[in-house]
Amino acid sequence: MNQSSTKHISMIWSKTVVVALLALALAFSPMAQNIASANTGTEQPKALTTSSAEEFLEEFFSAAHIEPQYIGASVVIVKDGQVLAEKGYGYADTAAQLEVNPQETTFRVASVSKSINAIAVMQLVEQGNIDLQEDIRVYLPSLTFDNPYSKPVTVEHLLAHTTGFEIRDPKPEDIHGDLERVVGIEEYVHKHMPPVVREPGSSYMYDNFASLLAGLLVEEVSGVPYQDYMDEHVFQPLGMNNSGFLLEGSLLEQLATGYDAAGQAMEVYTVTPTVMPHGGMISTAEDLGKFMIAFLNEGDSEELQLSAESIELMQEYRSEIHPLWPDTTNGFEASFQFPLAGSSSEILTKGGDLPGFSSYLFMIPEENTGVFLTYNQSGVLRNFFYSEFISTFFPQYSEPVDLAPFQPQSPEQLERLTGYYADLRLRSLVTTIQVGEDGALSISDGFLGPRALQQVDENLFVDPISNQFVAFQVDQNGKAEYLREPNLNPYGYAQKGEEAKGFSDVNEQHLYAPYILPLQSLGYYPNDSNLAFNPEHVLTRGEYVEQLLTVSGIPGSQTEQIAFPDVVGHPKASYIQMAYELGMITGDEKGNFGPDRVITRQEAATMNWRLLHSQYPPGAFDEIQLAGEVSEWAIPAVQMMLGLGLHGPEVEAKEDGSIDFLAKKELTKQEDAAILFMMFTQPTYLIAEQLVTSPAVDGVDEEEVEALEEDAA
Repeated sequence: MNQSSTKHISMIWSKTVVVALLALALAFSPMAQNIASANTGTEQPKALTTSSAEEFLEEFFSAAHIEPQYIGASVVIVKDGQVLAEKGYGYADTAAQLEVNPQETTFRVASVSKSINAIAVMQLVEQGNIDLQEDIRVYLPSLTFDNPYSKPVTVEHLLAHTTGFEIRDPKPEDIHGDLERVVGIEEYVHKHMPPVVREPGSSYMYDNFASLLAGLLVEEVSGVPYQDYMDEHVFQPLGMNNSGFLLEGSLLEQLATGYDAAGQAMEVYTVTPTVMPHGGMISTAEDLGKFMIAFLNEGDSEELQLSAESIELMQEYRSEIHPLWPDTTNGFEASFQFPLAGSSSEILTKGGDLPGFSSYLFMIPEENTGVFLTYNQSGVLRNFFYSEFISTFFPQYSEPVDLAPFQPQSPEQLERLTGYYADLRLRSLVTTIQVGEDGALSISDGFLGPRALQQVDENLFVDPISNQFVAFQVDQNGKAEYLREPNLNPYGYAQKGEEAKGFSDVNEQHLYAPYILPLQSLGYYPNDSNLAFNPEHVLTRGEYVEQLLTVSGIPGSQTEQIAFPDVVGHPKASYIQMAYELGMITGDEKGNFGPDRVITRQEAATMNWRLLHSQYPPGAFDEIQLAGEVSEWAIPAVQMMLGLGLHGPEVEAKEDGSIDFLAKKELTKQEDAAILFMMFTQPTYLIAEQLVTSPAVDGVDEEEVEALEEDAA
């Protein structure tokens, strides 16, 4: 892969965080959930047989609403120890017109690797070499990390995603094109080891690093390299001859080409560490079929080297926020919710995503049935597939539950749940919980906007957007600690912010308190009332760049070569370089950036515009009338900020409808707080939908857009 392609993949990874809407709308979209709602009901289930399975697959993959969702797909359905159907659809490589072959075409199955990784851990548990309840440092004595709690991080915490570790997801530079570069698991772990920031076992949070540690544990306890252990004890006994963790040989030669959201082919990339237990497995549909048959073999699998008791342990959910919405087992996770039905604890699933690839494995042990789907373009195909498969063959798992009548709690009782919640994995995903004027609890976020919740059980509500459950976890005093909602990130909890204490110069009566105090509650500002906030302090360009990337969860660049001469050696150089790599900033006519120059409001707007404008149709904000002085190069950016409501009370509309953004004014900390808060909470997704369907939107010449971008430098 050439350098530009490597940068392109890294930008995809980073922008997934900056513009969380794009990634989450694909991976967890209510679109597929609405399909599920349409398909649930009291229809008689079809018997799952070879003929009905094949008929289902042919109808599904040829459906008009499904064909745009994939380029190539491979699927296997097993039941009662037999393969009922094993099919390939579309292309592994469109340029070569190479069709998908379920026996030979390999795919990056991404996080489905975690379930196979858990098998290895459980084998060592069964042999008596590992105790699930033991402190992981017993097996990894060289591992050092901060844990302020009395409870240790146990092996089971690793498997169940309840470690309490600070999130350490793969970094942009972990995806690259150097296939010769080798980084070991232990080397990577020691370099990136996170601290414990929540009491171990207290909350579920999808944890890539925990699964990586589980892989290191397998390597250390077994005494052999991880990939060798997996080959000898998992793949070979099962006859999984086209599976492995090293991108080489036939696994590389038979690898499907990955495609981006626009359907453009991606060059082959590799990941760091080189062997990635939490997401690096390469396999075929046929091989995953062999795994499912062994796992479902009435809990007694010689090939898996596990007893019935061990497999039963892997099927039991270890935590839940509510019985209708379990979290994880030792190796699997709960399925997508069905409207008013929740997620059945009788179903085990595991999804996986890497750039250009998505997968979904689900098994119903009591039906002795398993399905694996993988495809070479990230998207919602699996949501559609799971919904339609369950609704067709096992509708009992999708039928609304019969809840006992529940008297909604009073506004005073509901007050304990209110506040601001930040997603544990993507802290820029902020949810606001309030008690509305009607006395009911309401939920709001920056994508779907506000809506009232219907209470159906203690700490359990229904979101009207998807008719799915929203649940709260409370402490021993009944105060909310965590929220789990189905639309933004159903694979983890959001943590409630602390009660904001304010600052010595910002109290609840301050004009900007509605913006500053929530950010303080969420941890973006120190929660110490003795400190001064200095609300009228102006920001420099370097400070603004660092802050915007930090709150978006994007680290500084690891690139040694800095784009701007006047940034070399600057304390914020890594963030400024990352902003450059993301296309957020460019240099002036001399190639400099000016990191210590005070930033104006129109400059800040332009940086945001560079990141966000591609989400909206050209000309979407042209009808917004501007007042006051605005540089020509900043007009589209200022119009976007006004159109999305990304500003504070300093901006007011005039009688003629025009708006003065105060574009050439220097940006103060209080104004910046307003922009940040609105970015987190303003339902820009709904605004975007309205703009897309607006007849007033006209096309804009792409050359004009490029010229404006150059002027904005």
